[in-house]
Amino acid sequence: MEGNVETAWPRTTEQPVQDKAAHATGTMRITVTENGPYVVKGGVPLDEAAIVPVAGHREYRTGRTFSDQETYALCRCGRTSTPPFCDGSHLEGFDGTETAGHEPYRDRADVYPGDGVYLFDDNRCAYARFCHREDGDVWSLTEASYDPHYKREAVRASSDCPAGRLTHVDTETSQVYEPNLAPGITLLEDTEEGVSGPLFVHGRITLEAADGTEYELRNRYALCRCGASRNKPFCDALHVNVGFSDGFDQRR
Repeated sequence: MEGNVETAWPRTTEQPVQDKAAHATGTMRITVTENGPYVVKGGVPLDEAAIVPVAGHREYRTGRTFSDQETYALCRCGRTSTPPFCDGSHLEGFDGTETAGHEPYRDRADVYPGDGVYLFDDNRCAYARFCHREDGDVWSLTEASYDPHYKREAVRASSDCPAGRLTHVDTETSQVYEPNLAPGITLLEDTEEGVSGPLFVHGRITLEAADGTEYELRNRYALCRCGASRNKPFCDALHVNVGFSDGFDQRR
């Protein structure tokens, strides 16, 4: 059952304790270039992780790490021969027009009430599937959040979502449950589907559109790197449909 976002969203601007350290320095920035790559500045750490099934849920398994660079360009057309970095392949006719809106999360999201937590869901799905756990999916767990175990499982499911689609708010304290994530970019690989996933950006790194405007600053978001998303620059899970791979299966 959906509720009213405006009334359910906490009125306080105070961040929860576990989230106060999770922010990037002011120099860390990702700029979407017109029909071109993501230009990353400020020495943003870059690494790789695989989404792997474990029992009835999924976990991140650390993969490669990349040498620190002050500035680098990440491919977003999906055609590069030097993944994840841009090699100029976008010049062959890539249409990277940004189609995502700039509305704030609280205005985009639907809210699903529970007795222990409210769930906010803005439907920006990257098909990472962390929302499914042994005891149910994040929506049913939210409904059953009067039970402390289901509440913990619900919050775990939303906190692991790389797209930032899902966020829980405590019904009693109005605490926003948000993971403490160090600033960085993680290349996601989906071992179950045999495809390469989005760029998982974490730690409140500024995202600037090609026209110079900034998207809402968020702790978690997923950027398309296959070139097929209909909600550019954000991932909409089409990497699965198009079978996008950056060659990770050959590195395993």
